Amino acid sequence: MKFLTEYLWFETRKKREYINITDTVVKLVNKSAVKEGMVLVSAMHITAGVWVNDAESGLLQDIDEWLQHLAPEGPDYRHHRTGEDNGDAHLKSLLVHNQVILPITSGALDLGPWQQVYYAEFDGRRRKRVVVKVMGE
Repeated sequence: MKFLTEYLWFETRKKREYINITDTVVKLVNKSAVKEGMVLVSAMHITAGVWVNDAESGLLQDIDEWLQHLAPEGPDYRHHRTGEDNGDAHLKSLLVHNQVILPITSGALDLGPWQQVYYAEFDGRRRKRVVVKVMGE
């Protein structure tokens, strides 16, 4: 079995950003030389997430507005009593999850025709990372 582990680093300019990392994941799958297996893409921070969805126009704004509706910025979350002010970011990460596992078939990332891999940052403006672990034969 072959393994490849790489870390992607992000330092976003805004508190919330959504970054398409599909091309990077594809390059790492190619670098691994795995023909049949899977790749784990996992945000290593509790206020970030990873998801698979479409890159269609307007969708990221719709997702952002939906997340803001479900976990709005600003309310007095109990978590804020610790001195933090990112209670909403913790909830948003629960809604989108922190990782995805994707198939590798015949040496290629096996996504549907419109599927893309996104890193979601909910408490940005500081350095954070994602681990990409490719596993297979």
